[in-house]
Amino acid sequence: MAKPNVWLSVSDLMTGLMVIFLFVAIAYISRVQKNQSVLTDYVETKNEMHDKLVKEFAGDTLKWQMAIGKDLTMKFKEPTVLFASGSYQLTPRFKEILDEFLPRYFNILLNDSLSNKIQEIRIEGHTDNVPLPSYDPDPYIANAMLSQQRALSVVRYFRSMPAYQLYTPEQKHQLEFWLTANGLSYGKSLDSDGEYTLKSGKSINKDLSRRVEFRIVTSGDEVLENFVKKNQEK
Repeated sequence: MAKPNVWLSVSDLMTGLMVIFLFVAIAYISRVQKNQSVLTDYVETKNEMHDKLVKEFAGDTLKWQMAIGKDLTMKFKEPTVLFASGSYQLTPRFKEILDEFLPRYFNILLNDSLSNKIQEIRIEGHTDNVPLPSYDPDPYIANAMLSQQRALSVVRYFRSMPAYQLYTPEQKHQLEFWLTANGLSYGKSLDSDGEYTLKSGKSINKDLSRRVEFRIVTSGDEVLENFVKKNQEK
C-alpha cells in the first residue's frame, strides 16, 4: 500500500495558512488606512478653522482679552467684561464686544467652505462657586441654573441684534440648528492663571470663573468619539 504524501499535506496546510494571513493583513491595513483618514480629516478641519478664526480676530484678541483655543473655543479673560456674582445680565462692556464679535464670528461659520463640517456651536455659561439658595439649596444645581441663564443671555442678545435680522431664513434656520446654550455651573471653574481648578489644584478665581465661552463642535468630533468607542469595545 502506498504511503500518504505527508509533505504534500503539510504544504497544502501552509498554503492555506498563508492565504488566511494575507486576508487578515489586507483587512488590517485597510482598517488602519481608514482610521488614519478619519484622524487626518479631523485634525485638518480643526486646524483650518482655528487658523481662520485667528486671522479674522488677530487685531482684537488683545483688546478684548480673548483667547482662541486649538479646540475651537473663544474665551474672554478680562474680569471687567464678565458677569457680576449671582447675575446673568450682560455688562455694557460685554455688549460692546458682542456687537463686534458675534456678527463676524457667525458670518465666518455660515459662509465658510467648512460649514458643512460644523455639528454644533455651543454657548457655554460658567459660574463661581458662591451658593445661591434663592435658585436652589444645592449650590451646584443653583449655579447650573445661573450658568444656563448666562448662556441664554448671549443667545437672546444675539437674536435681538440688527445683524441677526439681516440673515436669510435659511441662515437663521442653520443657526438654530447649530446653537445650543449650555449651563456648566462651577464644574469648570478657573484659577488665577486661567487654568481649570480641577487640574491645577489651585483655588478658584471667582471673577475669571464667571464667564461665557463659545465652542465649535465639528462632525469630526463625533466621528472620532465613535472611532474611540468602537476600538475600546474590541
